[in-house]
Amino acid sequence: MKQLNKFLGAMLGGALMMGALALPATTLAADKAKMVVQISDANPATWNLALNNIKNVQKDLGKDNVELELVAYGPGIGMLKADSEVANRIDDAVNSGVHVMACQNTMRGQKLTKEDMNAKIGYVPSGVVEILRRQQEGYAYLRP
Repeated sequence: MKQLNKFLGAMLGGALMMGALALPATTLAADKAKMVVQISDANPATWNLALNNIKNVQKDLGKDNVELELVAYGPGIGMLKADSEVANRIDDAVNSGVHVMACQNTMRGQKLTKEDMNAKIGYVPSGVVEILRRQQEGYAYLRP
């Protein structure tokens, strides 16, 4: 038994030295931080707070080190319209790598089409389900 253990240890050590045993990439490099931000409020101050929080996270962690998604539904969906008062800030967020998503359930309920919306955003079937899925994937949750 002692000889078998020595043999297995030598084989494993040799495999590691030759690169024959691959370790998952997540063990070799630090995982990206991930955060999903919920906005279900039509208040421009809440939107500006959320967008400031996102910008600060990117600044503090480095935008390449964090995966950020903003999900809007309910009354908050109006701020993703092409003519909203935060449209320029939404453009800036998307240009910096933030995934800004509109809830299609809410859009149907408010009779909004993609033509009404900011051209840079994405869409999810259900905002609440998107947040749930992101949390299941390990995303931190923020609701400003």
